[in-house]
Amino acid sequence: MPDNELFIKKYSAMTGGISEAAANNIISILEEIRILKAKHNAVILSHFYMPPELQVDTKNGGVADFVGDSLGLSVEGTKTKADYIVFCGVKFMAETAVILNPEKTVLLPDHQAGCSLAESITGADVLKLKEQNPGVPVIAYINTYAETKAECDVCCTSRNAVKIAKSFESKKLIFIPDKFMGQNLATKFKTETDKELILWNGTCEVHEQFRSNIENMSQANPDAEILLHWEVPQETVKATLNFKKGIVGSTADILNYVEESEAKQFILGSECDLGATLKGMYPDKQFITPCIMCKHMKQISLLKTLQTLRSIGTSEENKYRVLVEKEIRDRAYVPIKKMLELS
Repeated sequence: MPDNELFIKKYSAMTGGISEAAANNIISILEEIRILKAKHNAVILSHFYMPPELQVDTKNGGVADFVGDSLGLSVEGTKTKADYIVFCGVKFMAETAVILNPEKTVLLPDHQAGCSLAESITGADVLKLKEQNPGVPVIAYINTYAETKAECDVCCTSRNAVKIAKSFESKKLIFIPDKFMGQNLATKFKTETDKELILWNGTCEVHEQFRSNIENMSQANPDAEILLHWEVPQETVKATLNFKKGIVGSTADILNYVEESEAKQFILGSECDLGATLKGMYPDKQFITPCIMCKHMKQISLLKTLQTLRSIGTSEENKYRVLVEKEIRDRAYVPIKKMLELS
């Protein structure tokens, strides 16, 4: 089946359908992106929270060479032989790609694609935490900027946080910056480890909105199982999972849970376009979500991705390039490398 037909089939499964006019517009952009990727030896790495048209991978007629979560994107970035990485995610993720691939050029389609969680803490804040808690290791969630990572002992993602915490002998650990994720992890640690977490008061502006809306949806859909990200408030986790079957975990945990579950209906407490991902993967199942979108992720679009590729080799290229100062890059590499070794 030709690429364009494959794309329409996959995209329609993710979104519920597409008009002929919209399809023709998207396909014209896809075709130029394919040409420019080949011309410039570029790859596109795309996060699960991207719009559906950027989540369709090359096997399904799209232009994303890899679609995944933070850890998956970090790992794939180290494997590529491309000269250019176009990162369809937010800025802290693109910085991680720079840190792991200093010899490659990393381009971000919109430098306004930030992160409320990453912006909640700085390297100076970490230094103060260390002064207040001498000798206590610092675990930085991957959702932090490079200058923050540079002051930490190890990074983690929502997928590997538990494993990484268990790797330390210290009973006390500083976990930054997501307090809700930290609270949910602390609950898990009570049954699995002797670890005690010291938390920072940071939150994700998307996941912190999943409160009574999930509980109300659960009551309206009694047969649905619950899918909650670690970053959802602990009160929501307790109010729903204490009474309903489901999971609180990483994006990878959620995908695996749905694959193994015999349920046909799920309520999703995570970014809206993860719902599109799930619909594309499991068309025979129903996914209900309040559809709260990350405004930062949605700064990245298919058209901006095309414009980024068009800029390569021109005076516009630096507008998209992601740079991390060498001294920060070298120091931030240490906790990221440790994370990858432990994952």
